Amino acid sequence: MELPVITLPKVDLPFDIPVLLHPPVDHFAIVLPVVILLLEFYNLFARRKSIGAFSFLLLVLTVIVFMGAYLTGSTDGKEAYDLLTPEGQAALKAHKLLGTYLLLATGVVLFFKLLAMTGKSYFKFFFFVVLLALIAGTFEQGEHGGELVYKYGANVERVKTLDDELFDVKEELEDATDAPTEVKKEVTKEVTQEEPAPTIVTPEEKPQSANATVETLLDSAKKEMEEASQKALEKANETVEHAVEIPTTTIE
Repeated sequence: MELPVITLPKVDLPFDIPVLLHPPVDHFAIVLPVVILLLEFYNLFARRKSIGAFSFLLLVLTVIVFMGAYLTGSTDGKEAYDLLTPEGQAALKAHKLLGTYLLLATGVVLFFKLLAMTGKSYFKFFFFVVLLALIAGTFEQGEHGGELVYKYGANVERVKTLDDELFDVKEELEDATDAPTEVKKEVTKEVTQEEPAPTIVTPEEKPQSANATVETLLDSAKKEMEEASQKALEKANETVEHAVEIPTTTIE
């Protein structure tokens, strides 16, 4: 069951609250209500006004301590919020909301303490009920605070250091991934702008080229010789035929 969201008016203090002051203040916020409960339970049998008065003073101190826990928690929460995961941020918001209710609950407990000091038994009964509810809520709040630290790493220096290192590694990885693409683009651009390189004949290719040239020349010479021989043969045949025709004409 989620609690309705409530916010307290923001108070501008004339001084800055140091970071990481929230944990030590929380210890007093957890212990004081338990001490008050034990004193009140003992005073049910002792019935001493001095114990009742001392319990009242401790309760006033409890209200002040819870107010300090709320303010120091707000400071530490702002410091840790950006470094938390989305789940951690949601847990931090829930932690702050429960802390707001507990701060208001201390005022309710103080009010019922004043009523119980009148000596009415039913006022004492309601005082014990709200005091027990405050203690239960405080223990629940302490458990949530432990989860924020141990599960989500809120305001843990080592976690912050590792987060910074991880961020640096991600940046370097992105740069390394983008670098080959940029180099490839630059090389492609330079190659397209350059003139075609001259053809270089390797030593292995030179003999093959020379052989091909010689064979071509031989084929051409052979064809020319065949054509010349064919023409000479045809001319000789014509001469022979002409020589044979001349005697025949003379005899006639």
